[in-house]
Amino acid sequence: MKYVLGVLLSFLFCSTSIAQKVKPALNLKKGSTYYMISNANSTIVQTLNSQENTLNLTFVFKMAFKVVDVLDTTYNMEVSYQAINMKIQAGTQSIEIDSKKADTADVPSSFMAAMMNKPFNIILTKSGKVKSVQNIEKIIAVVFDGFPKIDSVKKSQLKKQFLQSFGADAFRGSLEMGTAIFPTKVVSKDDKWTINTNLEAPTKANVKTVYQLTDITSDFYLIHGDGTLATDKDAKPGEINGMPMVYKLNGSLITDIKIDKNTGWINEVKLKQIMKGTIEIQDNPQLPGGMTIPMTFNTDVLTTDK
Repeated sequence: MKYVLGVLLSFLFCSTSIAQKVKPALNLKKGSTYYMISNANSTIVQTLNSQENTLNLTFVFKMAFKVVDVLDTTYNMEVSYQAINMKIQAGTQSIEIDSKKADTADVPSSFMAAMMNKPFNIILTKSGKVKSVQNIEKIIAVVFDGFPKIDSVKKSQLKKQFLQSFGADAFRGSLEMGTAIFPTKVVSKDDKWTINTNLEAPTKANVKTVYQLTDITSDFYLIHGDGTLATDKDAKPGEINGMPMVYKLNGSLITDIKIDKNTGWINEVKLKQIMKGTIEIQDNPQLPGGMTIPMTFNTDVLTTDK
């Protein structure tokens, strides 16, 4: 009888655990600073004149997010870049842009260095959506105004590319890939929900991800995501080095996320993304007639909080 009672109690306990309802969300404290350190490695294969060319890109950054005010459903946060490093390897040629370099002759690195520790503000909801990004364009404008010796045409092109990569819309989309992951209602282990995210850089793209709460531990929520990505066919052409470009890409992404149970802040995110398609350089004075370049992207990203 004791054995039967023990089994019954164990079954009831397990059933209660399985049915546990939770609502993961951000629970940040005013005055606290949270960090996001990301390391991305991307292999890009492009076909030019029937010949494949491979580029390897490494992008590392550290950001600080200080909570300056807490409202009912949002956080006013002061955000600043702490460090940025980018390496591009194409065959035997390599380029490195590092915010820690002190060489004024290295203009791209000098631009990055000038952006470090310059706070801008965001409004972040408790569900991880970015409601607004303020002052980041002003920071970029001030950075470029500080380099008067650069040719004005070249400076304008560089500024436009910086805004495409680091402006408000680009920042919103990239941040939400890591923060806009929470369900809108309570969930149990193994439950699923869908989140739609819009990216802006290097072109407009729509991301649809189905997340699943795979486990609940004493300290963390473990979440798995399977997503699809497609560039917006109605998006206006982007621009690189003064040449208009149309992106026609689609792909998939897989994410595994560890969320701090108390704060809701990301402890670790592992993301794998695959994209393929074409980039069309439209007719322009630099390239009359334009060109279509088939491309594939394979990207792995690891993001942590320390």
